[in-house]
Amino acid sequence: MKTYKPKQFDLSGLTGISDKTLELHFKLYEGYVSNTNSLTEKLAGYFKSGNVEQSDFAAYSELTRRLGFEYNGMVLHEYYFGNMKKQGGGNPGPTFRAAIEKSFPSVDVWRNDFVGVGKMRGVGWAIAYLDPSTGWVSNHWITLHETNNVAGFVPLLVMDVWEHAFLLDYKPAERPKYIEAFLANVDWSSIEKRIGRVQVSADWR
Repeated sequence: MKTYKPKQFDLSGLTGISDKTLELHFKLYEGYVSNTNSLTEKLAGYFKSGNVEQSDFAAYSELTRRLGFEYNGMVLHEYYFGNMKKQGGGNPGPTFRAAIEKSFPSVDVWRNDFVGVGKMRGVGWAIAYLDPSTGWVSNHWITLHETNNVAGFVPLLVMDVWEHAFLLDYKPAERPKYIEAFLANVDWSSIEKRIGRVQVSADWR
């Protein structure tokens, strides 16, 4: 059985996102890791029978659905923390910029769209995805971690816009200020690395 361990992120001193917010956010992330492990262990118990139909199928189904929420909560937080750094910000790297310019009229238009997605009502995530079959970038709103993810697309830039990500630093109506703070901390080199790991169609670059 796979057991996950919380990853460590050195993000002290970010611009506009306090260390106190990060401390609480890391604890929440660790909760997703713990719950993922707990659900995985419980589901493993059903596998021992070799046939989940012989078990309590309703309980098995609920555990499986819950795992999607907890697991994606764990992974998306790792993307989020992993695409920030102290003294980040600036402009996208050359590979990401090329993909953006293939997909949008300009980097500014892409950025405005990404920010607009982040400002949408509700709690969730704003994610810039790469379609490996075309090399196109598109921005999406992801609700409750596992809802609206696009099958086969690869997350490149991940922004948490659940209120726990900013309420200690900004009022609910000040989400735009948090979004600007997030963009001021983006580690664009991490986005370049994510693109570099993607197997894509040979003709998109």
